[in-house]
Amino acid sequence: MQHIYHHDLPVDDRGYYGRFGGAYIPEILHRNVELLKEAYYSAIDDPRFIGQFNLLLHDYVGRPSPLYKARKLSEYYRTNIYLKREDLNHTGAHKINNAIGSVLLAKRMGKSSIIAETGAGQHGVATATICSLMDMNCIVYMGATDIARQQPNVERMKMLGAEVRQVTSGNGTLKDATNEAINHWCRHPDSFYVIGSTVGPHPYPEMVARFQSVISEEIKKQLYEHIGRENPDYVIACIGGGSNAAGAFYHFIDNPEVKLIAAEAAGLGIDSGMTAATIHTGSEGIIHGSRTMVMHTADGQIAEPYSISAGLDYPGIGPLHAHLASTGRTETIAVTDREALDAAMRLTRVEGIIPALESAHALGVLDRRKFAPDEVVVINLSGRGDKDINTYLKYCDDAQY
Repeated sequence: MQHIYHHDLPVDDRGYYGRFGGAYIPEILHRNVELLKEAYYSAIDDPRFIGQFNLLLHDYVGRPSPLYKARKLSEYYRTNIYLKREDLNHTGAHKINNAIGSVLLAKRMGKSSIIAETGAGQHGVATATICSLMDMNCIVYMGATDIARQQPNVERMKMLGAEVRQVTSGNGTLKDATNEAINHWCRHPDSFYVIGSTVGPHPYPEMVARFQSVISEEIKKQLYEHIGRENPDYVIACIGGGSNAAGAFYHFIDNPEVKLIAAEAAGLGIDSGMTAATIHTGSEGIIHGSRTMVMHTADGQIAEPYSISAGLDYPGIGPLHAHLASTGRTETIAVTDREALDAAMRLTRVEGIIPALESAHALGVLDRRKFAPDEVVVINLSGRGDKDINTYLKYCDDAQY
C-alpha cells in the first residue's frame, strides 16, 4: 500500500526550501490558502483520506505503474536503463496522481467548483477526469498556442464535461493559462484551484510533490524486486514546473548516493532567446505566488519562454527544484528541441514506446551524459506521446533511425 510521507522534503512550516518558496499572494486569497493548508495537513494525517487516495490509485489509475528494463535501449547506451512507466497510467501521464489527491481534498473541504490550468493538456485531462468521477464542476484555462498543438487533449477535456477557456494573452502558453486561473481564483475565491505542478504559493509545491511521491516509492520497491537493491545510481526526469521530477526524486533526496538529473527545455538553445531553460538562464524572482528561479527580460519583466514541448514551456521552476539546483543536489541538463525529438524517435524505434515530448527531454540526457556499464539509470517516462503525434509528424517525417 502507498503512503504519503511527511518528512522527506527540505521545507519549513512557511513553505520555504532554503531561500525559495513562501506564499506571495493577494490579500483576497489569504484565507483560502490558510484553509487549504489546514485541510491538507489534516487530510494527510487521516487514514480514511489516505485509504481513499490509495484505493483510487490502485483500482482507477492502475498503479503501481511498471518499472521496465529497456533492454535494447540499455544495449545501445551500454548501461542499465529502467523506465518508470507513468505513461501507462489512466489518462496517459503522472498528472492523475495529484489530480486525485487534490480533488479528494476539495470534496473534503466542501467545494463543488474546480479550476485548473494546463499546458500540454495532461493535467487538464486528469483534473477533468476526476471531476467527472466525483461530480464536480471543472473549468480549465489553456493558452491558445497550446490548444492548437494539443487539440486531442482539448477534445478529451470537453468529452469529460470540462469547460476549456482559451487564453490569448502573452504567448498563449502555460504561464498565461496560470495567470488567468489565478485571476479566476481571485474573482471566485470559493473555487478550489488544482495546480498541476510544484509551483504556486505554499502549500501547493509541497502538496503536489507529496501526491506524486508514489512514483519514487514504487521505484524503490520495484528496483529491489528487479536487482535486489532499492537505490539506482541515477534518477532522471524532465522539469517544467517540476511535478513528475518531484515525484521521481522524492524518496531519494536525502540519499546523496543517488544522483538526480533534471532535464529542462533548452528550446533552440540556451543562448538563442527561444528557450525555457530556467535554471540555466534565470535569476531569483517571484512568479505565481512563490520565490524561485524565473526567466527575466533585460528590463526585469518575466520572459516569454519557448519549447517544442507544451508542458515544459514555462518561465519558472518549482521552488523545490530551485533549491535542489542551487545546493548542487541536482544536476540540470538543458536539452534542445532537436535532441528531445531524436531521443523520442530512438525510444520509439528501439523499444516500441512513443514518449510524450516532455519525457523525451529526460531521454535526451542519455546522449549528453556517459554512464558506466554497471550503473543503474531510472528515467521517469512521465507521459505517452499520443498528444504529440502531429508535432512528431511535422518534425520527424524524414528522420532515419
